[in-house]
Amino acid sequence: MNELTKLTPKDFATDQEVRWCPGCGDYAVLKAVQRVMPELGVRPENTVFVSGIGCSSRFPYYMETYGFHTIHGRAPTFATGIKLANPELDVWIITGDGDALSIGGNHTMHVLRRNLNCQILLFNNEIYGLTKGQYSPTSRVGTRSPSTPFGSVDRPASPCAFALGSGARFVARGIDVSKGLADVLKAAHGHKGAAFVEIYQNCIVYNDDVFAPFTAKENAGNQLWLVHGEPMLFAGGTKGLALDRDAPALKVVDVEGGDWQSAGVLVHDARNRMIAHMLVEMPFGAFPTALGVIYDDPAATFESAVVEQNSQASAGKSADLQALVAKGQSWEVTKEPHAI
Repeated sequence: MNELTKLTPKDFATDQEVRWCPGCGDYAVLKAVQRVMPELGVRPENTVFVSGIGCSSRFPYYMETYGFHTIHGRAPTFATGIKLANPELDVWIITGDGDALSIGGNHTMHVLRRNLNCQILLFNNEIYGLTKGQYSPTSRVGTRSPSTPFGSVDRPASPCAFALGSGARFVARGIDVSKGLADVLKAAHGHKGAAFVEIYQNCIVYNDDVFAPFTAKENAGNQLWLVHGEPMLFAGGTKGLALDRDAPALKVVDVEGGDWQSAGVLVHDARNRMIAHMLVEMPFGAFPTALGVIYDDPAATFESAVVEQNSQASAGKSADLQALVAKGQSWEVTKEPHAI
């Protein structure tokens, strides 16, 4: 494909039949990614989508790019190998709450702490959809499922809190059907390093409307879309988040007449890791749900450090396989082996 060719979303869509349950939030995420790709200026031949196992992991089949549908929880491992083999490739990891935080928890942790330059999209529907509705690491207390018919007693994991605790340098949230997801995806791609994006995704079959308290149209006022340098306002600007210095913790304050300064509303600083932790751990109901770019503080990437190290190690040396084989302990067999 000519580098000057102007691409469209259709250039990133395959001829494969998209096979998710009718009404699944995965369709909306797929369309959002396909729409955003041309705007990012990326090329299909330089792009790789890597997934593990789960409903979301069918994603690579539907992107007209290179793709790997790998094994349960190991997408970060494959992505690391791909990026080290060719650091110029644009690598996306597609995963789910079960794939990334259960069997793949340690792999997710290490790709974040290493800061591999990639985009990680975690589809969180708080349930195991592919395996027929068992509760997942993010399922809330009381979730009824085939594996917890009386209601789960597990305390759920917070994907974004996990990411921050693992050393992630970019953490964001979006909603499958929200127009704001496109801006989150663009910001993630623009970040140099591991960009972690949790996407609230509705499973219409096994966990329908679990996010309705803030995703339903009538509850949109419970969404706090964060913008660096802008006040943390929600509910049409009538409420905001302030710092309760006695706790210390965040608190909801009323904003009268648009005077958010007098109400003590915080201005979002995406580089403030302490506030980021508070934002991702706000409980449902009592607080709004923090969305958008929550934390963004770039650092050196893993593959750039590996490339630099290899460059220094090979400086002034020439490749000689025979010399490498003969180095150290070696021997030569000069007689025929005895017959057995």
